[in-house]
Amino acid sequence: MKKVILATLMLFSISASSQSMMEKMKLKKDSIEKAARAKASAVITGTVAPPALTNEEVIKGLKEALTVGTNNSSGMASKLDGFYKNPKIYIPWPEEAKDMKAKLTKMGMSKKIAEFETSLNRAAEEAALKAAPVFIDAITNMSLQDGFAILKGVDTAATNFLRKTTYSPLKEKFMPIVKEAVAKVKVTSYWLPLATAYNKLPGVKKQNPNLDEYVTNKAINGLMLLIADEEIKIRKDPMARVTDLLKKVFGG
Repeated sequence: MKKVILATLMLFSISASSQSMMEKMKLKKDSIEKAARAKASAVITGTVAPPALTNEEVIKGLKEALTVGTNNSSGMASKLDGFYKNPKIYIPWPEEAKDMKAKLTKMGMSKKIAEFETSLNRAAEEAALKAAPVFIDAITNMSLQDGFAILKGVDTAATNFLRKTTYSPLKEKFMPIVKEAVAKVKVTSYWLPLATAYNKLPGVKKQNPNLDEYVTNKAINGLMLLIADEEIKIRKDPMARVTDLLKKVFGG
């Protein structure tokens, strides 16, 4: 009888131990599945912490964003009416000669004035065709120490830094391109009849603005504005982050 009781107790103990083990395994499985679900949910909702970024990666990402922005901007600006029909970058009559424009308008030369203004914008569009390599060279050689400061700055911080640190050398390299464009679209030929007519008027100060200088400054500033718009897109729109590096740097 004792043997029967002992065997029964042993069986009960084994059964209880087995049940306990199964419960532990089930709990462990549930815990693993719960963790997996939480991780998957975090990935979907975007709450997973992004991989740690180095300053070097951020700098490369900022320069890549400016490069992408430059290519897109020069492509838009170099199209027919890229400057002329974009109010944001349209090149108007030189401000220094506004009195001249007013007097010539009264003399019935509005058509000639319009033709001249069109030629200014055509020159900028022509120059924009060759702008990208010059701008990208400036971006590549841009000395940038604290990438995180710019990354966490305003939405146009990288473009602002580009303008601040590279404008003079950029202008020097871009000027010959503009001169060539000004000659190609014959800006001077539209200007000369206007200047000649105006300078014949009694008591006026003779006008002869440096058109190459004027178009160069306006073209650079116009392209910078477009690059800034592209930077904003990359910062705010995931679809604009067209490379893995851009996704990593701006995805956070």
